[in-house]
Amino acid sequence: MAQDATPANVIREAQNAGDDAAADAREEILRRTRESGAFEAPAAKKPAKSADEWYRFNVDVWITNFNSTEFGVYKRSRNKAKSRQFTSDMDVYAEITENGERTGLLGYREELWTKAKGFERRLVFKLFGEKLNWRATMDLMLARSVQETIGARGVAVPTFAINTNDHDQVVYLARSANKWPFTGENFSFFLMDGEQIRFYRIRQDLLSPGRDYSVFDSMGNKIAKLDGRLFTIYGNWKCKVRGDHADNLLLSVLKMFVGMLIFNKSCRRHIKGLARDVARGMAVPKLQRQETDLYMNPRRVR
Repeated sequence: MAQDATPANVIREAQNAGDDAAADAREEILRRTRESGAFEAPAAKKPAKSADEWYRFNVDVWITNFNSTEFGVYKRSRNKAKSRQFTSDMDVYAEITENGERTGLLGYREELWTKAKGFERRLVFKLFGEKLNWRATMDLMLARSVQETIGARGVAVPTFAINTNDHDQVVYLARSANKWPFTGENFSFFLMDGEQIRFYRIRQDLLSPGRDYSVFDSMGNKIAKLDGRLFTIYGNWKCKVRGDHADNLLLSVLKMFVGMLIFNKSCRRHIKGLARDVARGMAVPKLQRQETDLYMNPRRVR
């Protein structure tokens, strides 16, 4: 008994009693609040889809600007007002549909690609939602692409930087320099999810009738199919991603990759020409600030 009545035991019992009373009071308050209808319990986090389920989306490239997004005398100015990312030279050229409904739009900076030359000619894509809310940007990294192309002894190695509105990571997607004549091309990238890193490879399927690509994880498992339709003038892709990989970041990367495919050949020619001119001393490399910022040391003193 004497041992039970020590000051330490008395204090511990008092603290336990206080904790029990606080817990009872908290439960009582929550009960009354739920009964009053003023409290809504947080929704449970949806479990990830299984590997047997597939997430599907389509990317349809338009032929002309006569579409519901671009058409109209003041349409472009209204679009620019909706999003600061929708610049004056932005050309919306493709739509993304899911379950028969439009859920996204792809655009690129037309004047920057069609009218500029040398290192001022850049390929910049942007992914927007249905209401033109910005979701992601994909930049052709000229300096990095020329560096890799010189290292590959003239084989064009375009490299892209992708940043999205809901992730801190800048995703770098690059074409492989391991390319033999009459063989399919490969691209690769990785995604970070906390401490986890996932590596992916995109392979061109040469034995298919359309412009098809397959996506593999680091263990060689096929996790996505980008099925290019054969009888289209510009491009239409029916895509599916395995459910256990179909998070927002991977979907954004694949949507922008598919949108890049209609520029793929011209992009390779541009990078190969820049690398050739640099090697011959015929070009003065000068980067625009938007690309320079992507190379800056984040730990530098500002």
